[in-house]
Amino acid sequence: MKLIYETHATTVDNERGIATGWLPGELSAAGREQARELGVRRRDVDVVFSSDLRRAVQTVELAELSAPHLVDWRLRECNYGELNGVSVEALEPRAARVGVPFAGGQSYGDVVELTRSFLGDVERWYGGATVLVVAHSANRWALEHLLGSGRPVEELVAAPFSWQPGWVYGV
Repeated sequence: MKLIYETHATTVDNERGIATGWLPGELSAAGREQARELGVRRRDVDVVFSSDLRRAVQTVELAELSAPHLVDWRLRECNYGELNGVSVEALEPRAARVGVPFAGGQSYGDVVELTRSFLGDVERWYGGATVLVVAHSANRWALEHLLGSGRPVEELVAAPFSWQPGWVYGV
């Protein structure tokens, strides 16, 4: 299976430095254009999975891909609990939250385990397919840990974010 991961397009919260977490979020004008560009870039996929949070679903909808689109709650961003909707800086140091949940929320380790569960099901259902996943930064770190470099999640969450037009993994 070929798994292509793309982050959801830019949101109003991203532009304001807000950590949306489990809140729905809304794409900004720039994000809506990015979503359309994703659709041009990823015409060759067999199936699309996304988080059920609005910003990820909206990204896929605006991409106008012809492949079936399935939503899966296991692809949600980390639940920051009481910190959903605060400034991104308020989440630091993120590495401290790999094994310890945010108050009223999850840990990044929880996201890794949900992503692992998702991968097992997708491999079973779509083993020979090209699968596009549209989700959030925590899922990218989980995929990079599980399928990519294998680097510890503590290192991945502490590293600066560098956007690129998708990450490709062989499963």
